[in-house]
Amino acid sequence: MNNFNVRYSDNDLQEFKEIILKKIEKSEEDLKLLVDSYKNGSGNGTEDTSPTFKSFEEGSDTMSKEANMQLAIRQEKFIRDLKNALARIENKTYGICRVTGKLIQKERLKLVPHATLSIEAKRKQ
Repeated sequence: MNNFNVRYSDNDLQEFKEIILKKIEKSEEDLKLLVDSYKNGSGNGTEDTSPTFKSFEEGSDTMSKEANMQLAIRQEKFIRDLKNALARIENKTYGICRVTGKLIQKERLKLVPHATLSIEAKRKQ
């Protein structure tokens, strides 16, 4: 059988598209929360607390801002990967392993909709 004819049906692609669109929407909401949290400095009204805790809180604030920034960067990459998956759906190459040329299992794509490798190819890495 010719590998180039192997692809998911339009119905399957539509199902994956809906999964991906929901994930993008949720991820963009999460990203907005992360960005807001490190931009706004989350002033939780600790100005009137005892000065001994002040320096600890400022250090903790800086650490959580950096952590949120790292999470935001990862979230942006995840959204970009999901949007790339949408492009593959549009050109009907979605779900085809970029190494083996075989279809990636449906269950894998439902869990990791931006996957470009089959489990088989992933294990060989």
